[in-house]
Amino acid sequence: MLQVTFHTTIIEWRGPAPFFYAPVPSQHVGAIERIKKQASYGWGVIPVEAAIDGVVFTTSLFPKDGTYLLPLKLAVRKQTGVTVGDAIDVEMTIGG
Repeated sequence: MLQVTFHTTIIEWRGPAPFFYAPVPSQHVGAIERIKKQASYGWGVIPVEAAIDGVVFTTSLFPKDGTYLLPLKLAVRKQTGVTVGDAIDVEMTIGG
């Protein structure tokens, strides 16, 4: 199990619909890489439990450009009141 806490800024990726992500800072990538084989269920995605402002949710990290992106579901964004450009603190557990 790996527990990570980090500060990041929410970004948006526009495809057919907008997607919102919390990029994982580079200093945590090495630790995630070491645990990903035992935590992943395939396709390079890694299931996690995360918390933002006390709102706990499950999702999967996606590898992107040498780091990982934590998807922020609409329900989580509504509960926390966060959006693109907001700086947030994230607590995340992998392999729990």
